[in-house]
Amino acid sequence: MRLLPVLACALFAALHGPARALAQPRPPVATAAPASLAPARSLATLRRALDSLADAHRGVVGYSITNLETGEQLERLGDEPFSTASLIKVPVLVALFDLAAQRQLSLDDPVVLTEIDKVGGAGQLQYLRTPLTLRLWDVAWLMSTLSDNTATNLVLDRIKIRRVWQKMESLGLPRTKVHSGSMTRIASVAPDSSAKYGLGVTTPNEMAQLFVLLAEGRAVNPGADSTMLAMLERNEDSSKLLRFNYGVRAAHKTGDVDRSRTDCGVLYLPARVVACVLTTENQDTRYWTDAEGNAVIARIGQAIAAHWRP
Repeated sequence: MRLLPVLACALFAALHGPARALAQPRPPVATAAPASLAPARSLATLRRALDSLADAHRGVVGYSITNLETGEQLERLGDEPFSTASLIKVPVLVALFDLAAQRQLSLDDPVVLTEIDKVGGAGQLQYLRTPLTLRLWDVAWLMSTLSDNTATNLVLDRIKIRRVWQKMESLGLPRTKVHSGSMTRIASVAPDSSAKYGLGVTTPNEMAQLFVLLAEGRAVNPGADSTMLAMLERNEDSSKLLRFNYGVRAAHKTGDVDRSRTDCGVLYLPARVVACVLTTENQDTRYWTDAEGNAVIARIGQAIAAHWRP
């Protein structure tokens, strides 16, 4: 008999409580539109922003940009030759890994640093005591992350400049050339071009295409290309494309000489965007973060990220 009141209460709740509440109409829930239906940002708007920055710069700016997910592309002076500065070290890296893939050398091969190998400029090897035995992997790492000039020369001594030319030509990049070792223009294999462009020469489109090939695993092979990109993610120079893009992952390489500043790489936004910006004839030749060549590349990088970053 004591169960009857309990059952009656449960029945009342079932009829007038939650069930009744479920029967009430609910307001519609706002949902985000699928990405494919979201309004696309105008590529023309991005072009106007980039060209406005380039036009205001006291120097010459060229760029080549490719969104690997959408296929969208932009370029300015894309086929014009530019000094690379240390950006040419990426083709050197690719040629090294290509020779390793062919088993013509090993990245574990020893390299002995002596006093005569040391050159100035970027890097730390010039300050270390000699003789010092490293591995090819070590000097490739220092070349890619610290832009170490001495390390670059140690790599070139092993693989030879003409091998870099041959590798770039095989990838359809015939205008991308390294001329000499770092700080050793007197030994240039192309004196006329070296006198005009310095350490190396390329075009915005060719250097961008090299990074496209790396991102797609077609520069050497997928394993080697992933390893090279992982190295380039450790580049310690964030004064250009990444300056106003805190937190953005990027596998990139920069370059600095008196009248040229360069930066090129894959930005993960999360869409993979290859962005190459090269400047030359810069009136501001100062070597500091706020140099105008650095600043214009930084603002272009900021505009690119703002366009494609969620």
